[in-house]
Amino acid sequence: MKTTLAYRMRPTTLDEVLGQQHLVGENGILRKYVETKHPFSTILYGPPGCGKTTMAMTLANDLDIPYRIFNASTGNKKEMDAIIAEAKLGDGLLVIIDEVHRLNKDKQDHLLSHLENGLIIIVGCTTANPYHSINPAIRSRCHILEVKPITKEDIIMGLKRSLTDSRGFANKYVVEDAVLDYITTMSGGDIRFAYNALEISSIVCKDNHITLTDAKQAVPKGNAQFDKDEDQYYDTLSGLQKSIRGSDPNAALYYFAKLIDAGDIESLERRLITTAYEDVGLANPNACMRTVIAFQAAKSIGFPEARIVIANTIIDLCLSPKSKSSNLAIDSALASLHKKPLSAPKYLRLTPVGLDEEEKYDYGRPELWEYIQYLPEDIKNEQFYIPWMTSNYEKSLAENYRRILKHGRTNNLRNLNKK
Repeated sequence: MKTTLAYRMRPTTLDEVLGQQHLVGENGILRKYVETKHPFSTILYGPPGCGKTTMAMTLANDLDIPYRIFNASTGNKKEMDAIIAEAKLGDGLLVIIDEVHRLNKDKQDHLLSHLENGLIIIVGCTTANPYHSINPAIRSRCHILEVKPITKEDIIMGLKRSLTDSRGFANKYVVEDAVLDYITTMSGGDIRFAYNALEISSIVCKDNHITLTDAKQAVPKGNAQFDKDEDQYYDTLSGLQKSIRGSDPNAALYYFAKLIDAGDIESLERRLITTAYEDVGLANPNACMRTVIAFQAAKSIGFPEARIVIANTIIDLCLSPKSKSSNLAIDSALASLHKKPLSAPKYLRLTPVGLDEEEKYDYGRPELWEYIQYLPEDIKNEQFYIPWMTSNYEKSLAENYRRILKHGRTNNLRNLNKK
């Protein structure tokens, strides 16, 4: 069976790795592993298609030590036992663990002692942030290295190499420069995607001449580059939220477009409702309510039509006036509470004990309620809520707030109740 171009062009030494000079260059840590013949258990994390597993394999090749690949998602304890037994028969073993963040506790416990005594050296590969997703026991025994997205220049270099290399197309095809630019742009930093796109373009072309039309036929859609379990997914959600906060509907819609293929309405709902109340808040309460209603409709109709409903909401939130006053107010109140926890005054308690009737909260005197001191005595003058004057609605709240602050409050309910 014929192998793919991406497989044939996979580097076999660190010198062939595209980009990643901070790891494989003259002073790169992986290069130092090879020069000193002293590998160390390592976790490589970064986006799909940036060369994590490939670098692990080239490292083993350059060190001239045997290695095995174990997939944490599909591999079982029996496979791991076989790898450990092989390591015991030889002089240790390098184990490349794909999707290392999915290594369950049973497999981790089984592996730890062998990592500790140096029988096994692992190179874990993951798209997830290891500081969040990998067990601290594994993490503390490994050196964590970030693998960066491959640059456009590196991908073009790789594609050009594949056109001339004997492992690739060996000068069989004529390719327009625009093709390489288009494929690189559509690949989203994934070299595997780029190789596959070039290979499909070679299948649809005529007379061994790959044109831009061929490339667009082969790759009509860009590479979204993540699924909803990967860090890039959450980075995109974060980009969406920050774009709304910054009142940029174009950026927000772009990030939303990236998220549509994941089809995860629930995550979008949580993030956008939070954004509505956190960043728009009292500046436009109706927009907050409209966001809640919009997601009721979006979940009812589902994608792809839900994109229209959610796009309406995103534009509404982007261009609404913003106020984080309520968010800042509750955070300020929490900070005060954590610094000095205080009890409610006796007259506010559900069943006050030891107070005369005149000293108790009077449920029948609503005209007095805004004159009562509700904060504990030690913090009676604290103001957690600071209005943002960004909308007519919050300006009206602020005006009422100023009026109440002006006449002040009292904890002397006996005198107050006499009025």
